[in-house]
Amino acid sequence: MRFLVFLFLASIATTAVAQTETVSGSPLVNFDDYLKLAQEVQLYRADRLVTLDRFNELSADPTVVILDTRSDSAYNAKHVKGALHLNFSDFTQDNLAKLIPNRNTIVLIYCNNNFLQDIPLQLEDRFFASKVSMPAIKFEPIDNIKLDEKSDTLKVIEPNPIRSEFKPITLALNIPTFINLVGYGYKNIYELGELVSTLDPRITFEGTAVGQ
Repeated sequence: MRFLVFLFLASIATTAVAQTETVSGSPLVNFDDYLKLAQEVQLYRADRLVTLDRFNELSADPTVVILDTRSDSAYNAKHVKGALHLNFSDFTQDNLAKLIPNRNTIVLIYCNNNFLQDIPLQLEDRFFASKVSMPAIKFEPIDNIKLDEKSDTLKVIEPNPIRSEFKPITLALNIPTFINLVGYGYKNIYELGELVSTLDPRITFEGTAVGQ
């Protein structure tokens, strides 16, 4: 029986080693290139965050494009009035060229994390659900397979859950949107930099859910 236990544990160890093997990855999925671009965009973006009043001032120009890259369902339900839509999953150079042919066009962007509903109880508008990663429950890294000496069998010990020490991080869609726009050659980009109430009279929405 102990020999069988040894073989079982050895197979687990072999599987664990196999799972740590790495692959070179697709040449079209290059994190280092994206990280380099993101670092360059960080400096450019610093003075491209605008207030709602400035956002509205810029959008009054008919040549300016307001771009919404959220999901089809979110856009169709509720979006800033006049915004054009390009789902981020369809965010390619060809699709952008069709939607915004002139790369010198002023492009205004926003995402879910820019809007908050004041009532009730400071809850977010359900059509602008926040993209924030909350701290998760993680487990203590323990060896959860033990040999019960009395019965000569294996027992699985459940790990103890502990509260993660990681802080929430924002996964706002306007950040990758900004990076990709620059990467595709659009240099005249401005981003709504405020958290705005969806009830703020300075902002107008349209969509199937407006007025509900």
